[in-house]
Amino acid sequence: MKKYIYLIPIFIIFTTNAQQIQWASKLIKFSSDLGGKQNGIKRILGKPDAFPQGGSSANAWSPKNALDGREVVVVGFEKPQTVKQIAVFENLNAGCVNRMFVSTNGEKFETVWSRKPDYKTPRYKTTLNTDRAYYFKRKRRKVQEVPDVFNPGIEYAILENGISGVVAVKVEFSFALLPGQKQIDAIGISDSDIPIEAKINSSPEFENLSKPESLVLNAIEPSAPIVTIDGNKIYFTNNTSEKEEIFSCSKNNNKWSTPVLESELSKNSNYNYLEFSNNEFILQGGMPYNRGTNESGFCILKNNNGNFENLGQLKIAAFNNYDQSVDASMTSDLKTMILSIETDFTQGGTDLYFTNKKEDETYGLLQNMGKSINSANDESTPQLLSDNKTMLFASNGFSGFGDYDLYVSYRLDDSWKNWSEPINLGSKINGLEFEGSPYYDEKNETLYFIKVIEGKSILSFIAIPKSILMKV
Repeated sequence: MKKYIYLIPIFIIFTTNAQQIQWASKLIKFSSDLGGKQNGIKRILGKPDAFPQGGSSANAWSPKNALDGREVVVVGFEKPQTVKQIAVFENLNAGCVNRMFVSTNGEKFETVWSRKPDYKTPRYKTTLNTDRAYYFKRKRRKVQEVPDVFNPGIEYAILENGISGVVAVKVEFSFALLPGQKQIDAIGISDSDIPIEAKINSSPEFENLSKPESLVLNAIEPSAPIVTIDGNKIYFTNNTSEKEEIFSCSKNNNKWSTPVLESELSKNSNYNYLEFSNNEFILQGGMPYNRGTNESGFCILKNNNGNFENLGQLKIAAFNNYDQSVDASMTSDLKTMILSIETDFTQGGTDLYFTNKKEDETYGLLQNMGKSINSANDESTPQLLSDNKTMLFASNGFSGFGDYDLYVSYRLDDSWKNWSEPINLGSKINGLEFEGSPYYDEKNETLYFIKVIEGKSILSFIAIPKSILMKV
Protein backbone atom coordinates (compact mmCIF):
# COMPACT_ATOMS: atom_id res chain seq x y z
CA MET A 1 0.00 0.00 0.00
CA LYS A 2 1.47 3.32 -1.03
CA LYS A 3 1.99 6.01 1.56
CA TYR A 4 0.88 9.48 0.57
CA ILE A 5 2.25 12.87 1.56
CA TYR A 6 -0.28 15.70 1.44
CA LEU A 7 0.88 19.25 0.98
CA ILE A 8 -2.46 20.79 0.04
CA PRO A 9 -5.73 21.18 1.96
CA ILE A 10 -8.81 19.11 1.14
CA PHE A 11 -12.02 20.87 0.25
CA ILE A 12 -15.50 19.42 -0.24
CA ILE A 13 -17.97 21.09 -2.60
CA PHE A 14 -21.36 21.71 -1.07
CA THR A 15 -22.23 25.13 -2.53
CA THR A 16 -21.23 27.02 -5.65
CA ASN A 17 -18.57 29.70 -5.42
CA ALA A 18 -19.37 33.29 -6.45
CA GLN A 19 -16.34 33.50 -8.69
CA GLN A 20 -16.67 32.48 -12.33
CA ILE A 21 -14.46 29.43 -12.94
CA GLN A 22 -13.90 27.63 -16.22
CA TRP A 23 -11.85 24.53 -16.87
CA ALA A 24 -10.02 23.86 -20.12
CA SER A 25 -12.54 22.34 -22.55
CA LYS A 26 -10.50 21.80 -25.71
CA LEU A 27 -6.95 21.24 -26.88
CA ILE A 28 -5.48 23.72 -29.34
CA LYS A 29 -1.82 22.69 -29.33
CA PHE A 30 0.50 20.46 -27.34
CA SER A 31 4.12 19.35 -27.57
CA SER A 32 3.83 15.69 -26.54
CA ASP A 33 1.26 12.99 -25.89
CA LEU A 34 1.69 9.46 -24.60
CA GLY A 35 -1.52 8.56 -26.39
CA GLY A 36 -4.13 6.13 -25.21
CA LYS A 37 -6.92 6.57 -22.71
CA GLN A 38 -4.66 6.73 -19.68
CA ASN A 39 -2.29 9.69 -19.16
CA GLY A 40 -2.97 11.06 -22.65
CA ILE A 41 -3.10 14.79 -23.26
CA LYS A 42 -6.93 14.84 -23.15
CA ARG A 43 -6.74 13.99 -19.47
CA ILE A 44 -5.78 17.65 -18.85
CA LEU A 45 -9.28 18.77 -19.88
CA GLY A 46 -12.13 19.33 -17.45
CA LYS A 47 -12.12 19.89 -13.71
CA PRO A 48 -9.50 18.25 -11.46
CA ASP A 49 -10.02 14.57 -10.77
CA ALA A 50 -6.58 13.70 -9.40
CA PHE A 51 -6.94 16.45 -6.77
CA PRO A 52 -7.09 17.05 -3.88
CA GLN A 53 -5.65 13.58 -3.15
CA GLY A 54 -2.78 14.15 -5.61
CA GLY A 55 -0.34 11.46 -6.64
CA SER A 56 0.07 9.35 -9.73
CA SER A 57 -3.19 9.04 -11.65
CA ALA A 58 -4.30 7.75 -15.03
CA ASN A 59 -6.62 10.78 -15.12
CA ALA A 60 -3.71 13.21 -15.53
CA TRP A 61 -1.48 14.05 -18.48
CA SER A 62 2.05 12.63 -18.41
CA PRO A 63 4.65 14.28 -20.67
CA LYS A 64 6.90 12.10 -22.77
CA ASN A 65 9.99 13.65 -21.24
CA ALA A 66 9.79 13.35 -17.48
CA LEU A 67 13.13 15.00 -16.72
CA ASP A 68 14.29 17.10 -19.63
CA GLY A 69 12.96 19.29 -22.39
CA ARG A 70 10.38 22.06 -22.65
CA GLU A 71 6.72 21.12 -22.95
CA VAL A 72 3.93 23.45 -24.07
CA VAL A 73 0.16 23.07 -23.82
CA VAL A 74 -2.42 25.44 -25.34
CA VAL A 75 -6.02 25.00 -24.21
CA GLY A 76 -9.28 26.72 -25.03
CA PHE A 77 -12.35 27.53 -22.93
CA GLU A 78 -16.03 27.25 -23.71
CA LYS A 79 -16.82 30.96 -23.28
CA PRO A 80 -14.72 34.16 -23.36
CA GLN A 81 -14.33 35.63 -19.88
CA THR A 82 -12.34 38.06 -17.80
CA VAL A 83 -9.28 36.36 -16.31
CA LYS A 84 -7.79 37.48 -13.02
CA GLN A 85 -6.26 34.10 -12.19
CA ILE A 86 -4.85 30.98 -13.85
CA ALA A 87 -4.37 27.77 -11.87
CA VAL A 88 -2.35 24.77 -13.03
CA PHE A 89 -2.88 21.58 -11.02
CA GLU A 90 0.33 19.52 -10.86
CA ASN A 91 -0.44 16.24 -9.10
CA LEU A 92 3.17 14.99 -9.14
CA ASN A 93 6.32 16.98 -8.28
CA ALA A 94 4.82 20.45 -8.59
CA GLY A 95 6.94 23.46 -9.45
CA CYS A 96 7.65 22.95 -13.15
CA VAL A 97 5.44 25.67 -14.64
CA ASN A 98 7.78 28.11 -16.35
CA ARG A 99 5.48 30.67 -18.02
CA MET A 100 1.76 31.34 -18.59
CA PHE A 101 0.13 33.22 -21.45
CA VAL A 102 -3.41 34.31 -22.35
CA SER A 103 -5.09 35.05 -25.67
CA THR A 104 -8.29 36.81 -26.64
CA ASN A 105 -8.37 35.42 -30.19
CA GLY A 106 -6.63 32.01 -29.86
CA GLU A 107 -3.66 33.14 -31.97
CA LYS A 108 -1.76 35.99 -30.33
CA PHE A 109 -0.63 35.32 -26.75
CA GLU A 110 0.42 37.72 -24.01
CA THR A 111 2.78 36.67 -21.20
CA VAL A 112 1.09 37.15 -17.81
CA TRP A 113 3.32 35.11 -15.47
CA SER A 114 6.85 33.72 -15.46
CA ARG A 115 8.91 31.87 -12.88
CA LYS A 116 11.77 33.82 -11.37
CA PRO A 117 15.03 32.11 -12.28
CA ASP A 118 16.87 30.36 -9.47
CA TYR A 119 20.38 29.61 -10.66
CA LYS A 120 21.06 27.47 -7.58
CA THR A 121 18.42 24.94 -8.64
CA PRO A 122 20.05 22.10 -10.62
CA ARG A 123 18.63 21.02 -13.98
CA TYR A 124 18.00 17.31 -14.29
CA LYS A 125 18.84 15.35 -17.40
CA THR A 126 17.34 12.05 -18.39
CA THR A 127 18.69 8.71 -19.47
CA LEU A 128 16.64 5.97 -21.09
CA ASN A 129 16.34 3.95 -17.87
CA THR A 130 15.44 6.81 -15.54
CA ASP A 131 12.94 8.34 -17.92
CA ARG A 132 11.26 4.97 -18.40
CA ALA A 133 10.99 4.59 -14.63
CA TYR A 134 9.00 7.79 -14.35
CA TYR A 135 6.23 6.77 -16.74
CA PHE A 136 2.93 5.91 -15.11
CA LYS A 137 2.67 2.19 -14.42
CA ARG A 138 -0.07 0.87 -16.68
CA LYS A 139 -1.46 -2.63 -16.99
CA ARG A 140 0.26 -4.84 -19.56
CA ARG A 141 3.24 -2.47 -19.68
CA LYS A 142 6.58 -3.68 -18.35
CA VAL A 143 7.80 -0.53 -16.66
CA GLN A 144 9.48 0.11 -13.35
CA GLU A 145 7.58 1.14 -10.24
CA VAL A 146 7.20 4.90 -9.82
CA PRO A 147 8.42 6.53 -6.57
CA ASP A 148 5.96 6.42 -3.66
CA VAL A 149 6.72 9.96 -2.46
CA PHE A 150 5.27 12.83 -4.44
CA ASN A 151 4.78 16.54 -4.10
CA PRO A 152 1.44 17.75 -5.49
CA GLY A 153 0.66 21.42 -5.75
CA ILE A 154 -1.21 24.17 -7.58
CA GLU A 155 0.66 26.90 -9.45
CA TYR A 156 -1.34 30.13 -9.30
CA ALA A 157 -0.85 33.13 -11.57
CA ILE A 158 -2.70 36.07 -9.98
CA LEU A 159 -2.90 38.94 -12.45
CA GLU A 160 -2.63 42.50 -11.18
CA ASN A 161 -5.26 43.63 -13.68
CA GLY A 162 -7.91 41.32 -15.14
CA ILE A 163 -7.86 40.68 -18.89
CA SER A 164 -11.29 40.52 -20.52
CA GLY A 165 -12.38 38.25 -23.36
CA VAL A 166 -9.82 35.48 -22.77
CA VAL A 167 -10.52 32.36 -24.85
CA ALA A 168 -7.24 30.45 -24.58
CA VAL A 169 -4.32 29.87 -22.23
CA LYS A 170 -0.82 28.64 -23.01
CA VAL A 171 1.31 27.02 -20.32
CA GLU A 172 5.02 26.39 -20.73
CA PHE A 173 6.66 23.75 -18.53
CA SER A 174 10.31 23.10 -17.73
CA PHE A 175 10.36 19.56 -16.39
CA ALA A 176 14.11 19.74 -15.83
CA LEU A 177 13.47 21.83 -12.70
CA LEU A 178 12.65 18.82 -10.52
CA PRO A 179 13.46 15.11 -10.51
CA GLY A 180 10.79 12.45 -10.72
CA GLN A 181 7.65 11.77 -12.68
CA LYS A 182 5.46 14.71 -13.73
CA GLN A 183 1.70 14.80 -14.26
CA ILE A 184 -0.75 17.65 -14.90
CA ASP A 185 -4.35 17.24 -13.77
CA ALA A 186 -6.17 20.39 -14.93
CA ILE A 187 -5.94 24.04 -15.97
CA GLY A 188 -8.51 26.55 -14.73
CA ILE A 189 -9.23 30.27 -15.05
CA SER A 190 -11.18 32.64 -12.82
CA ASP A 191 -12.31 36.25 -12.77
CA SER A 192 -11.33 36.48 -9.08
CA ASP A 193 -8.05 36.46 -7.16
CA ILE A 194 -9.55 33.99 -4.65
CA PRO A 195 -7.46 30.83 -5.23
CA ILE A 196 -9.30 28.16 -7.21
CA GLU A 197 -9.69 25.11 -4.99
CA ALA A 198 -9.77 21.40 -5.73
CA LYS A 199 -13.20 20.18 -4.65
CA ILE A 200 -14.69 16.79 -3.88
CA ASN A 201 -18.21 16.16 -5.13
CA SER A 202 -19.90 15.06 -1.91
CA SER A 203 -22.90 15.86 0.26
CA PRO A 204 -23.10 17.44 3.73
CA GLU A 205 -25.44 14.60 4.73
CA PHE A 206 -22.56 12.14 4.52
CA GLU A 207 -20.39 14.34 6.72
CA ASN A 208 -23.08 14.33 9.41
CA LEU A 209 -23.07 10.54 9.79
CA SER A 210 -21.89 8.85 12.98
CA LYS A 211 -18.43 7.30 13.00
CA PRO A 212 -18.13 3.80 11.50
CA GLU A 213 -17.61 0.74 13.67
CA SER A 214 -15.76 -2.50 12.93
CA LEU A 215 -16.45 -6.21 13.35
CA VAL A 216 -13.94 -8.10 15.51
CA LEU A 217 -12.64 -10.90 13.29
CA ASN A 218 -9.42 -11.76 15.12
CA ALA A 219 -6.70 -12.79 12.61
CA ILE A 220 -9.02 -12.75 9.59
CA GLU A 221 -8.44 -10.06 6.96
CA PRO A 222 -11.78 -9.88 5.15
CA SER A 223 -12.88 -8.99 1.64
CA ALA A 224 -16.13 -9.10 -0.37
CA PRO A 225 -18.74 -8.83 2.42
CA ILE A 226 -22.41 -9.52 1.61
CA VAL A 227 -25.40 -9.45 3.96
CA THR A 228 -28.54 -11.57 3.85
CA ILE A 229 -31.86 -9.86 3.18
CA ASP A 230 -32.88 -10.01 6.84
CA GLY A 231 -29.56 -8.47 7.88
CA ASN A 232 -28.84 -11.24 10.39
CA LYS A 233 -25.95 -12.94 8.62
CA ILE A 234 -22.85 -11.56 6.93
CA TYR A 235 -20.51 -13.51 4.65
CA PHE A 236 -16.94 -12.51 3.78
CA THR A 237 -13.76 -14.01 2.35
CA ASN A 238 -10.64 -14.62 4.44
CA ASN A 239 -7.56 -13.44 2.54
CA THR A 240 -4.93 -14.54 5.07
CA SER A 241 -4.75 -18.20 4.03
CA GLU A 242 -3.34 -19.67 0.83
CA LYS A 243 -6.83 -20.78 -0.20
CA GLU A 244 -9.36 -17.96 0.06
CA GLU A 245 -12.32 -19.35 2.01
CA ILE A 246 -15.68 -17.92 2.98
CA PHE A 247 -16.62 -17.28 6.60
CA SER A 248 -19.78 -15.92 8.17
CA CYS A 249 -20.98 -14.20 11.33
CA SER A 250 -24.54 -14.30 12.66
CA LYS A 251 -26.30 -11.52 14.56
CA ASN A 252 -28.03 -12.23 17.86
CA ASN A 253 -29.38 -9.42 20.05
CA ASN A 254 -27.53 -6.93 17.83
CA LYS A 255 -24.19 -8.66 18.49
CA TRP A 256 -22.16 -10.50 15.88
CA SER A 257 -20.92 -14.01 16.58
CA THR A 258 -17.35 -15.17 16.06
CA PRO A 259 -16.50 -16.14 12.46
CA VAL A 260 -17.52 -19.60 11.22
CA LEU A 261 -16.04 -21.34 8.18
CA GLU A 262 -18.62 -21.98 5.42
CA SER A 263 -17.25 -25.19 3.91
CA GLU A 264 -20.14 -25.62 1.46
CA LEU A 265 -19.36 -22.19 -0.01
CA SER A 266 -15.60 -22.74 -0.19
CA LYS A 267 -15.30 -25.62 -2.64
CA ASN A 268 -13.34 -23.78 -5.34
CA SER A 269 -9.68 -24.76 -5.38
CA ASN A 270 -8.19 -21.28 -4.83
CA TYR A 271 -10.71 -18.43 -4.78
CA ASN A 272 -14.08 -18.24 -3.10
CA TYR A 273 -16.11 -15.05 -2.74
CA LEU A 274 -19.74 -13.95 -2.80
CA GLU A 275 -21.09 -10.89 -4.59
CA PHE A 276 -24.89 -10.80 -4.28
CA SER A 277 -27.66 -12.31 -2.17
CA ASN A 278 -31.46 -12.41 -2.11
CA ASN A 279 -33.95 -14.81 -0.52
CA GLU A 280 -33.49 -17.44 -3.23
CA PHE A 281 -30.04 -17.05 -4.77
CA ILE A 282 -26.40 -16.19 -4.07
CA LEU A 283 -23.89 -15.12 -6.72
CA GLN A 284 -20.51 -16.76 -6.17
CA GLY A 285 -17.21 -16.00 -7.90
CA GLY A 286 -13.83 -17.66 -8.08
CA MET A 287 -14.56 -20.64 -10.31
CA PRO A 288 -11.90 -21.55 -12.89
CA TYR A 289 -13.12 -20.93 -16.43
CA ASN A 290 -11.95 -21.66 -19.96
CA ARG A 291 -11.43 -18.78 -22.33
CA GLY A 292 -13.41 -18.97 -25.54
CA THR A 293 -16.29 -20.86 -23.91
CA ASN A 294 -18.20 -17.78 -22.64
CA GLU A 295 -17.68 -19.03 -19.08
CA SER A 296 -17.40 -16.16 -16.60
CA GLY A 297 -16.08 -17.72 -13.38
CA PHE A 298 -19.41 -16.92 -11.63
CA CYS A 299 -22.18 -19.31 -10.67
CA ILE A 300 -25.63 -19.00 -9.14
CA LEU A 301 -26.25 -20.92 -5.92
CA LYS A 302 -29.91 -21.69 -5.18
CA ASN A 303 -30.71 -21.49 -1.48
CA ASN A 304 -32.78 -24.53 -0.43
CA ASN A 305 -33.41 -23.86 3.28
CA GLY A 306 -29.73 -23.25 3.94
CA ASN A 307 -28.47 -25.88 1.50
CA PHE A 308 -26.92 -24.41 -1.63
CA GLU A 309 -27.43 -25.98 -5.04
CA ASN A 310 -24.96 -24.94 -7.76
CA LEU A 311 -26.94 -24.14 -10.92
CA GLY A 312 -23.81 -24.02 -13.05
CA GLN A 313 -21.42 -21.42 -14.32
CA LEU A 314 -22.89 -18.27 -15.82
CA LYS A 315 -22.06 -17.72 -19.47
CA ILE A 316 -21.58 -14.27 -20.99
CA ALA A 317 -21.22 -13.79 -24.75
CA ALA A 318 -17.60 -13.20 -25.82
CA PHE A 319 -16.51 -12.94 -22.19
CA ASN A 320 -12.91 -11.78 -21.88
CA ASN A 321 -11.02 -10.05 -19.08
CA TYR A 322 -7.58 -8.43 -19.13
CA ASP A 323 -7.52 -7.94 -15.38
CA GLN A 324 -6.78 -10.69 -12.85
CA SER A 325 -10.13 -10.43 -11.07
CA VAL A 326 -13.79 -9.55 -11.69
CA ASP A 327 -16.37 -7.99 -9.37
CA ALA A 328 -20.11 -8.27 -9.97
CA SER A 329 -23.62 -7.38 -8.84
CA MET A 330 -27.09 -8.27 -10.10
CA THR A 331 -30.71 -7.22 -10.14
CA SER A 332 -32.88 -9.31 -7.81
CA ASP A 333 -34.60 -10.98 -10.77
CA LEU A 334 -31.15 -11.94 -12.20
CA LYS A 335 -32.05 -10.30 -15.54
CA THR A 336 -29.22 -7.75 -15.50
CA MET A 337 -25.68 -8.34 -14.31
CA ILE A 338 -23.10 -5.61 -13.60
CA LEU A 339 -19.39 -6.37 -13.75
CA SER A 340 -16.18 -4.52 -13.01
CA ILE A 341 -13.83 -5.74 -15.71
CA GLU A 342 -11.13 -4.62 -18.14
CA THR A 343 -11.78 -5.14 -21.85
CA ASP A 344 -10.81 -3.49 -25.13
CA PHE A 345 -13.66 -1.01 -24.62
CA THR A 346 -12.75 0.34 -21.19
CA GLN A 347 -12.29 4.06 -20.54
CA GLY A 348 -8.95 3.23 -18.92
CA GLY A 349 -8.46 0.47 -16.35
CA THR A 350 -11.31 -1.64 -14.99
CA ASP A 351 -14.73 -0.22 -15.87
CA LEU A 352 -18.33 -0.96 -14.94
CA TYR A 353 -20.27 -2.92 -17.58
CA PHE A 354 -23.74 -4.43 -17.77
CA THR A 355 -25.17 -7.44 -19.56
CA ASN A 356 -28.76 -8.64 -19.93
CA LYS A 357 -30.02 -12.21 -19.69
CA LYS A 358 -31.20 -13.83 -22.93
CA GLU A 359 -34.00 -16.34 -23.46
CA ASP A 360 -31.54 -19.26 -23.33
CA GLU A 361 -30.53 -18.21 -19.77
CA THR A 362 -27.07 -17.00 -20.89
CA TYR A 363 -26.07 -13.33 -20.87
CA GLY A 364 -25.45 -11.09 -23.87
CA LEU A 365 -22.46 -8.96 -24.80
CA LEU A 366 -21.01 -6.72 -22.10
CA GLN A 367 -21.76 -3.03 -22.62
CA ASN A 368 -19.81 -0.18 -21.04
CA MET A 369 -21.89 1.92 -18.62
CA GLY A 370 -20.50 5.22 -19.88
CA LYS A 371 -17.96 7.97 -19.22
CA SER A 372 -19.92 9.66 -16.44
CA ILE A 373 -19.36 6.69 -14.15
CA ASN A 374 -16.15 5.23 -15.63
CA SER A 375 -12.85 7.12 -15.36
CA ALA A 376 -9.42 6.52 -16.88
CA ASN A 377 -8.49 4.75 -13.64
CA ASP A 378 -10.29 1.80 -12.00
CA GLU A 379 -13.90 1.30 -10.94
CA SER A 380 -14.57 -1.82 -8.90
CA THR A 381 -16.76 -3.72 -6.39
CA PRO A 382 -20.21 -2.49 -7.51
CA GLN A 383 -23.42 -3.11 -5.57
CA LEU A 384 -26.75 -2.37 -7.20
CA LEU A 385 -29.50 -1.70 -4.65
CA SER A 386 -33.05 -3.04 -4.83
CA ASP A 387 -34.46 0.02 -6.64
CA ASN A 388 -32.21 -0.92 -9.61
CA LYS A 389 -31.22 2.75 -9.80
CA THR A 390 -28.79 3.29 -6.93
CA MET A 391 -25.29 1.87 -7.32
CA LEU A 392 -22.40 1.88 -4.88
CA PHE A 393 -18.85 1.26 -6.07
CA ALA A 394 -15.19 1.95 -5.36
CA SER A 395 -12.92 4.05 -7.58
CA ASN A 396 -9.55 5.78 -7.63
CA GLY A 397 -10.49 7.84 -10.66
CA PHE A 398 -12.43 10.76 -9.16
CA SER A 399 -11.55 13.51 -6.70
CA GLY A 400 -11.38 11.89 -3.29
CA PHE A 401 -9.67 11.63 0.07
CA GLY A 402 -6.90 9.15 -0.74
CA ASP A 403 -6.58 5.85 -2.55
CA TYR A 404 -9.80 4.06 -3.58
CA ASP A 405 -12.91 5.83 -2.21
CA LEU A 406 -16.56 4.78 -2.11
CA TYR A 407 -19.09 6.55 -4.34
CA VAL A 408 -22.78 6.42 -5.17
CA SER A 409 -24.37 7.11 -8.56
CA TYR A 410 -27.96 7.04 -9.81
CA ARG A 411 -29.31 5.62 -13.06
CA LEU A 412 -31.04 8.40 -14.98
CA ASP A 413 -33.01 6.40 -17.57
CA ASP A 414 -33.74 2.85 -18.72
CA SER A 415 -30.61 2.42 -20.85
CA TRP A 416 -28.13 1.43 -18.08
CA LYS A 417 -25.68 3.79 -19.83
CA ASN A 418 -26.76 7.12 -18.36
CA TRP A 419 -25.64 7.70 -14.75
CA SER A 420 -25.32 10.74 -12.52
CA GLU A 421 -21.93 12.19 -11.59
CA PRO A 422 -20.52 9.95 -8.81
CA ILE A 423 -20.94 11.36 -5.30
CA ASN A 424 -18.19 10.70 -2.77
CA LEU A 425 -19.54 9.15 0.46
CA GLY A 426 -17.53 11.60 2.56
CA SER A 427 -14.65 11.65 5.04
CA LYS A 428 -16.46 9.61 7.71
CA ILE A 429 -16.23 6.62 5.35
CA ASN A 430 -13.29 7.43 3.07
CA GLY A 431 -9.72 8.01 4.24
CA LEU A 432 -6.12 8.02 3.03
CA GLU A 433 -5.97 4.33 2.20
CA PHE A 434 -8.30 1.85 0.46
CA GLU A 435 -12.08 1.70 0.87
CA GLY A 436 -14.00 -0.82 -1.22
CA SER A 437 -16.51 -3.70 -1.43
CA PRO A 438 -19.57 -1.73 -0.27
CA TYR A 439 -22.68 -3.72 0.65
CA TYR A 440 -25.79 -1.94 1.91
CA ASP A 441 -28.18 -3.72 4.28
CA GLU A 442 -31.43 -2.04 3.26
CA LYS A 443 -33.52 -3.52 6.08
CA ASN A 444 -31.28 -2.18 8.84
CA GLU A 445 -30.03 0.82 6.77
CA THR A 446 -26.39 -0.03 7.39
CA LEU A 447 -23.47 0.11 4.98
CA TYR A 448 -20.76 -2.55 5.30
CA PHE A 449 -17.44 -2.03 3.54
CA ILE A 450 -13.75 -2.97 3.59
CA LYS A 451 -11.38 -0.35 4.95
CA VAL A 452 -7.59 -0.62 4.97
CA ILE A 453 -5.81 0.95 7.95
CA GLU A 454 -2.02 0.77 8.08
CA GLY A 455 -2.08 -1.99 5.47
CA LYS A 456 -4.62 -4.20 7.28
CA SER A 457 -8.12 -4.93 5.95
CA ILE A 458 -11.00 -4.27 8.36
CA LEU A 459 -14.72 -4.97 7.96
CA SER A 460 -16.41 -1.70 8.90
CA PHE A 461 -20.06 -0.65 9.06
CA ILE A 462 -21.90 2.64 9.39
CA ALA A 463 -25.57 3.61 9.68
CA ILE A 464 -26.88 5.48 6.62
CA PRO A 465 -30.61 6.20 6.26
CA LYS A 466 -32.23 5.09 3.00
CA SER A 467 -33.53 8.62 2.53
CA ILE A 468 -29.94 9.81 2.17
CA LEU A 469 -28.45 6.97 0.14
CA MET A 470 -31.31 5.86 -2.10
CA LYS A 471 -33.13 9.21 -2.43
CA VAL A 472 -36.45 7.54 -1.58
